[in-house]
Amino acid sequence: MSTPGYQITIHSSLTTPLLAAGAPRTFTLLNATFAAAVTLGLHSFYALPICAIAQIVMATLTKKDAYCGPVILRHLKQKNFYGV
Repeated sequence: MSTPGYQITIHSSLTTPLLAAGAPRTFTLLNATFAAAVTLGLHSFYALPICAIAQIVMATLTKKDAYCGPVILRHLKQKNFYGV
């Protein structure tokens, strides 16, 4: 039911996901929290390059598909069927 000649413009910020450092905001917050907890709590600096690589990989995936984060989470939560 659209009226001819009537058009509504929607700002792009209403349809794009929220990103922080090029990746989904939740992933970036969890990644930074994990890196800080392991580095400061365990005094292990091995987590820093791993988290940096994970951030870069997620940012490049997000450039290709803005909704890759929710898709990956949905895939991980999906139950196995048929015993596979």
